[in-house]
Amino acid sequence: MSERITLRTSDGETLEARWDVPSQPTGVVVVCHPHPLQDGSMMAPLLIAVTTRLNERGFSVLRFNFRGTGASTGEHDYGEGELLDLTAAVAAARETGLSLHLSGWSFGAGVALHWLAGQGDPIPYAGIAPPPGDLPDELPGGPKRIVVGTRDQVIEVDALRAYAEKLSIDLVLTPGDHFFHGRGKKIGTLVAQGFE
Repeated sequence: MSERITLRTSDGETLEARWDVPSQPTGVVVVCHPHPLQDGSMMAPLLIAVTTRLNERGFSVLRFNFRGTGASTGEHDYGEGELLDLTAAVAAARETGLSLHLSGWSFGAGVALHWLAGQGDPIPYAGIAPPPGDLPDELPGGPKRIVVGTRDQVIEVDALRAYAEKLSIDLVLTPGDHFFHGRGKKIGTLVAQGFE
């Protein structure tokens, strides 16, 4: 089942969002999209493929567009206001009563890590290729996985590896570049395995 919904942030923005729900969900994943100033949105092909695979593994998925993206109101806020956007999405996901998980790709994966650091909540996290230049120095407990392509041309893989080692994050190197064209289902499987 797929359903379009609207989320409201604490500072008054309205976000377009989408639920994708399997017949018997066992958990829920909030997924954050890549950089909106580089055409990132919740409809990015990789995120659609990851959502499909998560549904197949029993997870409901809540995707949403950050402020200023698609039909969401407001303006891009370089990762600050986007934390409020994620707070609204997490609140909606918690209403399901299912076990909560966080994911994201690139910019969205970084926002999710910053949100976790600010909340101090040990929610399981499995992100795809977050940019390592501005990630939090400390994170709460709980399982964490980062999936990154061996040929990523957008982020510094060695810097991300060092970050993962420092914070004891499970780093999965897999064939592919930053966009994983044609490998969405495999990436979805690697994300799901980080939650199982």
